Amino acid sequence: MSSGFFILIGVILTLSAIAVLRRFVGFRTQSPADLAARGPQFDLRQQLNGPILCEGVIYGPTGRVASRFVAEMEGSWDGNTGTLRERFHYDSGAVQDRCWTLQLGEGGHLRATAPDVVGAGQGIAQGPAVQMRYRIKLDASAGGHELDVVDWMYLMENGTIMNRSQFTKFGVTVAELVATMRKNPKEYET
Repeated sequence: MSSGFFILIGVILTLSAIAVLRRFVGFRTQSPADLAARGPQFDLRQQLNGPILCEGVIYGPTGRVASRFVAEMEGSWDGNTGTLRERFHYDSGAVQDRCWTLQLGEGGHLRATAPDVVGAGQGIAQGPAVQMRYRIKLDASAGGHELDVVDWMYLMENGTIMNRSQFTKFGVTVAELVATMRKNPKEYET
């Protein structure tokens, strides 16, 4: 047998191993049920209500910092329907606004829409965590690409929310966001 045959077999085995690992190991394999028995309980109507300060970093496909931001958010609720207004201030000087409409359903399920979200995002809150999956369309200045997003928010015991999101295109991670969200202290100063 030729060495080309063995190289081909090696490539096939390597790609198969990578596919198996991606399916069963890592960020995307987490399940909300993994955290269901833990506390504190993440109640979106409480944690995403009122003024919120968000600070974060966006990493590019090589794992290097691509952008930093500070965002001011304001959440309000009418029963199980919420609105979360966001204004991002990026280190480049750019400002971006987004307005989410959140609809809570049975068993912790949620539906989320925003102008740059394709269709509706689907999520679930269990225990101290919320997971949401959606497709986002980037602004034309960022290439206009549509990316698949897996978004996790984890409620900490002190009320801070840790947010981690991964953005993929054709199954390849192209960006990651890590941020904190907490009640905006400026709104509570006397």
